[in-house]
This record gives sequence, C-alpha cells and structure tokens, in this order.
Amino acid sequence: MRKVFGIGETILDLIFKNDKPYAAVPGGSTFNAMVALARLNVPVSFISELATDHIGDLIIHFMEENHIATHYIDRFPDGKTPVSLAFLNEQNDALYSFYHDFPKERLELPLPDINENDILVFGSYYALNPVLRPKILEILKYAKERKAIIYYDLNFRKAHADEAIFLTPTALENLELADVVRGSDEDFANLFRDDDIAHLYSEHIQYHCDRFICTHGGKGIDLYQGGENEHYEVQQIQPVSTIGAGDNFNAGIIFGMLQENILREDLNNISFDQWGRIIRHGINLATETCKTNENYIPKEFAQQYVSQS
Repeated sequence: MRKVFGIGETILDLIFKNDKPYAAVPGGSTFNAMVALARLNVPVSFISELATDHIGDLIIHFMEENHIATHYIDRFPDGKTPVSLAFLNEQNDALYSFYHDFPKERLELPLPDINENDILVFGSYYALNPVLRPKILEILKYAKERKAIIYYDLNFRKAHADEAIFLTPTALENLELADVVRGSDEDFANLFRDDDIAHLYSEHIQYHCDRFICTHGGKGIDLYQGGENEHYEVQQIQPVSTIGAGDNFNAGIIFGMLQENILREDLNNISFDQWGRIIRHGINLATETCKTNENYIPKEFAQQYVSQS
C-alpha cells in the first residue's frame, strides 16, 4: 500500500479568542495535513522533533491515537517542545507568536522507508531553515531517487518576509525538487514581492515545477499546468477558525491523488478534469476544517467522507 510521509515542525497551538485562551491542540502545518490524512485511513508517517517533556508526550499520545507512525520523531532531552500562541481576529484568522527552545543538533534520524509512488509532503519555514537544511535536503533527494511524488507547500509567512532575499535560493531548490507546488497568493507575494500569480508562475515557478496550485482564500483556487490555467470557486462560509484550512486543503489534494491513483509516471498527463476532482477534495476538507475549533477535519466527518469517496 502506498504511504504518505510528512516533514515539518510539531507544536502545541494555544488558541485565543477575544484575548482569552479557549483551546490547546497539537499543530504544525504539515502535521495538520498528516492528521487529516490519517483520519481518512491513509498510512501516514511523520518526520519531526519533540522534546522529552510533558508537552512532547502529549503530542506523541495524540499521534498514536490518530494512527500516525511516530518512529521518525527525534525526541531531544535538551530543550522544550515548541509552543505557539494563535490569536483569532474578528474574521477568525490567526496571528501567531512562536516560542521554542531547540538543541544544537537536530533531526538526528535515519532516512525514512520511502518507496516508489509514495508521497512526501514538506514546506513552511521548516523547509527553508538553514539549521535543518542539510537533513531536509538529504531526505528530499533520497525521496527523489526512490521515485516518490514530492508535494511542496511554500507556506511562507509575512514574519519571514524580511529574510526573503536570503531564503529565495533555497525555495527555488525546493521548487526544483517538487512534483507539485502549492501556496497561497500571500505566500508568493511575501517571497517574490509579486502579487501577479500568472506572472509568478511563468517567471519563477514553471521552469522548476510545472504543476502549481495557488489558493486565494474565499476567492477560490487557481491551477497552472502546461502554461494553462483553470480556476475553481469555493463555498462561502462564516468560519469558526481558519487555522489549518490550507493544511487540510493539502491533505485533500493528497487524498484526491490517491483516489485517482496518480502515480509518478502519470504526473505529466493529469487532465484538467482529473485535477478538478482532486482539487474538490482539497476544497471539501479545507471548508470542513473552517467549521471547527480543531486544526484538522473531525474524525466523524473523516469516517463519513471515506465511506462516500
């Protein structure tokens, strides 16, 4: 059976509304996508790091409860598991503050057991961090050699926009290694200082990776492939929280690719009709996540979704 591997940070999100805490949930961009996929009965392994503290134990227990393989988690004794404070505004979009204490040596792990046509998901600052770069690059190149499908979510936050000029070469290297690239219009504007998505695709992305999915929040999704573009509308809702919406969109894309049985050799021949079905899964999962206080689709929804897919 094909497996999905994710690389990224693991963090405890403390969520505030009206400046009062009301939820504490394990999170992290790729982590959220892995939880959603595991709840959809997809075999998932997560590559990350946690301290040997109480919060780290809580997250490991949560992963085990959600059937996420934990044998690629580096448990470090010196430091603390990272925590984020997420403050929801009136539109229920989140503003973040991050707190972490990592050891000098990080991600001291063996290479994961990736096989042909498995899917590797990575992204965010974690994929650009100079401290982690040697290990991340080793895993990416190994996955490429093993003929896995590599899915890159840029997820480049405004907080790192002042580092864009230094991080762009690493981001471009990630684009080169990726088979599918996803990001929001804000992500690419933060990195490339350009909010014309069609121009970004033709000038910065297509040369490295031809399959590009750009999300625009409530304004829909654009798919670029082979120099062509298709737009998809999304359902308009009043969100409870937008935390994890993009991550669960990624999970939906991966789930859709598995449902369509897209192999690595098929990537150059995915029709726009197939992409439409794949992207619809992403929209469905992102929409459902916005209706909850969690960072991922609820278990009950996932069970029903699998039975209907």
